Amino acid sequence: MEKSESIEDFYKTKFDWLPENFKNEIGHFNVFNLEPFVGEKAKPVPYKRRDFYKIMLVKGNSKVHFADKIIEVKKRALSFSSPHIPYKWDHNDIKEGVFCVFNQHFFHQFGNLNQYSVFQPNGTPIFELTEDQVEKVTAIYERMFDEINSEYVYKYDVLRNLVFELLHFAMKMDPSSTIEKQHLNASQRISALFLELLERQFPIDETNQKVLFRTASDFANQLNIHVNHLNKAIKETTQKTTSQIIAERVLQESKILLKYSTWNVSEIAFALGFSEITNFNNFFKKHVQLSPLKFRNS
Repeated sequence: MEKSESIEDFYKTKFDWLPENFKNEIGHFNVFNLEPFVGEKAKPVPYKRRDFYKIMLVKGNSKVHFADKIIEVKKRALSFSSPHIPYKWDHNDIKEGVFCVFNQHFFHQFGNLNQYSVFQPNGTPIFELTEDQVEKVTAIYERMFDEINSEYVYKYDVLRNLVFELLHFAMKMDPSSTIEKQHLNASQRISALFLELLERQFPIDETNQKVLFRTASDFANQLNIHVNHLNKAIKETTQKTTSQIIAERVLQESKILLKYSTWNVSEIAFALGFSEITNFNNFFKKHVQLSPLKFRNS
């Protein structure tokens, strides 16, 4: 098996022209065989667990300790780990396995990973597999290794889809009764609708496009709820304010337009919903410590 290539290495070697700040925002993904990291001569795991989500296929008996429960793997299992949920895994009797790691940034604009039950505190994080199911999951990981070692320019789109395959493969295994008990609560529903409405406004690829919803009140009116109700729901589910999330998304789009479009700053400011170019300049400089023009030319 060839040594896998991280997304950062891929962009450094294939796209040297990309600015460093963009490379830092594209996220991280990698896939590993488990063997070097378990056993008596285990090597250090090449990532910090607190920064990454992990999906792992393991073979062998083991136990996973969570704050409120212990889950035993009897023969083989598919497990899902979130950086937000503490756990400890006993690897002593694991014979072999494979795992992939990625961060939320890798899925930016593709949804919030924490909405999936496998990454929620009350969800099911570990699934005991049959031999037939192991074959299917193994095939997905083999495709990951093939893809990450390929020269295909859009291979990380393919890898993202393979992660979604694993997510949905597992969640389909949950009994319907369990899934029904895990209905999103009101705050999660509001948050999901807000994020979907926010993302619908992007990307901006025509100068006559314009972001229509720029404030918490704009979104609250569109969702037909009080702005305080929206703000409370967003804070509860994301630990950020509504204004923070809107600003982060507008800032990301402004960086892309400044770097990769030929539009002037006034056109970009208008498309992003700023009535005055001065307001856009002040907004951008507050978050980036550079004016839009200096950022474009840097």
